[in-house]
Formats: sequence, C-alpha cells, structure tokens
Amino acid sequence: MSRPEDPGHTASPGHHPAPATDRGDPGRPPVPTTHRAAPDHPPASATHRKDPGRPSAPASDQGDRDHHPAPASRAVELRHLRAFLAVAEEGNVTRAAAHLGLTQPAVSRTLAALERHLGLRLVDRSTHHLALTPEGVAFRDKAAAAVAAFDEALDTGRLRHWPLRLGHAWSAFGPYTTPLLRAWRERHPATPLELLRIDDRTAGLTRGEVDAALLRGPVHAPGLVTEVLFTEGRVAAVTADGPLASRTSLRLADLVDGPVVLNTVSGITTPELWPPHARPAATLTVANTDDWLAAIAAGRGSGVSAASTAAIHPHPGVAYVPLDDAPGVPVLLARRDGPGHPALPKLAALAREIVARG
Repeated sequence: MSRPEDPGHTASPGHHPAPATDRGDPGRPPVPTTHRAAPDHPPASATHRKDPGRPSAPASDQGDRDHHPAPASRAVELRHLRAFLAVAEEGNVTRAAAHLGLTQPAVSRTLAALERHLGLRLVDRSTHHLALTPEGVAFRDKAAAAVAAFDEALDTGRLRHWPLRLGHAWSAFGPYTTPLLRAWRERHPATPLELLRIDDRTAGLTRGEVDAALLRGPVHAPGLVTEVLFTEGRVAAVTADGPLASRTSLRLADLVDGPVVLNTVSGITTPELWPPHARPAATLTVANTDDWLAAIAAGRGSGVSAASTAAIHPHPGVAYVPLDDAPGVPVLLARRDGPGHPALPKLAALAREIVARG
C-alpha cells in the first residue's frame, strides 16, 4: 500500500496545491518580503507578480521570515529507507516497486537519491539480481531499526500498553527462563514481557525487532552493549539410537569422523571449535534450530550446543551428552547502544538477581 511519504506519489490530474498565502486584491501589488536570494542569484523584484497560471509553492518550500532551506544532510526521508529495504529484501527493483505500490522508476530514483546523500553505493547493479554491497549490508540493519522505531512510535495501541520485547535465537535464558518470566509478571504487571524467538545471530536486535536479546557466544555486531549473565557448558547432540548416545560423556574428537551439523544463521558452533589438525571430516549446514534437530535425529550427523539446549529443546530422536573438553558458552543480555525501552534497567537487574539465586 502506498504511503503518503512514498516516492512517486502525485496529485490527481488537474489538481493544484492550494497557495501558501492569500493572493489578496488582484489590483494591489504584493507585499514585499525579506526572503534572501542565494549570493550568486540577483534578488527577486519586490513588485514582481506571480504567474496566475502557476500554482504557488507549498508553505514548507516558501519559508517564513529569516527561514532558510534545510541543509542537504537532512534530505533523507522515511520513504528513502523503505525503498532501500524493499530492494534489499526483494533483490529486484521491479518486485520492490510492486511491494511498495510504486513505479519502478520512482523506486530507482529514490534509491539513487539515498546513495548520493550517503556518498556510498548500497546496491550492486552489475547483475540482474541486485545484491547489497558491504556498505549496503551494514546500512540495512540501521535502516531497518530506524523504520521499526518510527512505526513503533506511531502504534497507538503499544503506546498505551508498551511491552518489553526480549528476543532469543534458541534456549532463551536456559534454566532461568521460567523464573524470569514469572518474577517479571509479579513485579511489573503493567509492562508485559514478550519472549520472542527470532532465528538471527542477534535475535532481531540489530533490526529493531526487539528491545533486548538473550544471546550466546561472542557477538561482533556494531552498536550493541552486552553483559555476561552466566556461562554454561556444552553438550554433544547425537542420534538417539546411535553408538554415541549411551556414553556418559564425550570429547570433541569423538565427533569428527562423521558429519557435524552447523546452524550457520543463529548457532555458535563452527569448525574452529576443533583444533586445526583435528577438525570434522564433513559438515552439514542448516538455518535454524528445528532443522538442526531434525538432521541429527535422522542420523545425518551430530552437533554441539550449549547445555541448556537439552532442557529447552528436547527431541525424541536426539540424545544430549556432556562434552568434557569444550569451552563454556557465555550467555549475554544485549541491547542497542542508545535510548531504549525505559524498563531495560529493571530487566537487567532482575536477570542478575535470578542468576545469583541459582
């Protein structure tokens, strides 16, 4: 659906904007103004009459006394960000235009204007399927967070009842998940705590989908503030009826002969977990926890995860066995660096309290 601020929006044929000022008596000369012209242009005559066939400029363009046009640094509008995000999501200007309800040229012009303002090439147009440049990838998360914040601010329902959105990619707060949710509801009943699973390395935090996130392992996304709440051990996830399921403990070397299943979207396990000379012979990549569990249950490989996965994600076809020689996994509470939900300090304090109680 086209929005009022969308690029390419035009008035209906024959319609002209209302003039910003009253034309007054046509027999009287217009009142002189004090608007200054640019230094390289001669000042307009104070008695020059407007062309009666041309509509007046909108009030926002005419300016008041001693008012100057906004500098170019303020030229970017929300419509530029929406157009860029649509192109980034669709990988095609035509589909992005259809998604926005605009014409293809309008979207192309808007994207080009955004790139000129930033002085960066955001989209690689060398192929039929558009791809983001490295700068475009970095800008996408910032643009998405800005648009999400704007839409959130105008959601009147959420303004009356502003929930605190807590994201996680898997396993949430481990054994402390239920105590956290119950204690929050008792102490802060006016602010709902929404626990949202989002398959993303930052659980939607960098895209503005959540206010805070429970994350595992090191996080290198820019613009985030993190706090380590506790550290948990690692477990091997193996096929329930396989030869490794009956063992009381395992070592990383026990997993290298068969494929290792890696969640490359939100997981933390990579081949670098093993020493360079003893890495898995093969890997199988998946995009989320559900597919990770399904592959292991089907006997396609084994996996490594944090200990809380065993309790939060049980599966009849998967057995979890402690790993003796794998480093622990830090569990982090993360938020964006800057103003956020006013209840974030209370969430951090409660999370620390619950971990300290054990």
